[in-house]
Formats: sequence, structure tokens, C-alpha cells
Amino acid sequence: QVPLVESGGGLVEFGGSLRLSCAASGPIYSIKAWAWYRQGPGKQRELVAALQSSGVADYEDSVKGRFTISRDDPSHTVYLQMDRLKPEDTAVYYCFASVFRWEGSRLIDSWGQGTQVTVSS
Repeated sequence: QVPLVESGGGLVEFGGSLRLSCAASGPIYSIKAWAWYRQGPGKQRELVAALQSSGVADYEDSVKGRFTISRDDPSHTVYLQMDRLKPEDTAVYYCFASVFRWEGSRLIDSWGQGTQVTVSS
């Protein structure tokens, strides 16, 4: 496991914004992919946004145009900017990363601890 530390969750009103951050620590050669997942009350975990090392990003349909995934390579950090939030965005958000610790090492998939996002109506 590669430690992933998330921050930025909280309570926000309908239409508000939040930015989540997730930083990977330890020796890192490269990060193949980043992603954000979420799990709402009584729901299965779902993919919200993914960002490949090439820079290609994909989004779940309900967040397209409202959420933006980005990264800062030197600090091994990924962000999720969430705008125009809705009550249905309420969930625990999890960071995911596929990491090469060293050149030629195996790929390690890791998860963050989760951060709660609550959107009030």
C-alpha cells in the first residue's frame, strides 16, 4: 500500500463548492492513474472521475461539467474540484492511485481513508 491522505471534505449548501485533495507519500517513481470514487448512503461505491498519466480525464455522467480532476505531479497530489454541488453528491469520497514505487517495480493500487462530503438542500 502507498499511503494516501485525503482532505477537504465537509458540509456545504446546495450549489456550493468544495475541493478535495489527496497526497501520496513515500518513494514514488510514477503514478499511472488517479481516481476519485464515492459511496453514498445505502449505495455501492462508484467511480466519479479518473485521470490517466497521459492527462486524459473521464467523469461519471452526473458530475460532468461540475467536477474537475487535476493533479500536481511534483507533490504527488490529486484534486477534485466540485462545483454546483447537489444533495445527491452527498457521500464518502475515496481517493485511488495506481503507483510504481520504483522503476521496474510492480504496480501498487492504493486507497485513501475516505472523506465525508455532505450537501444540504
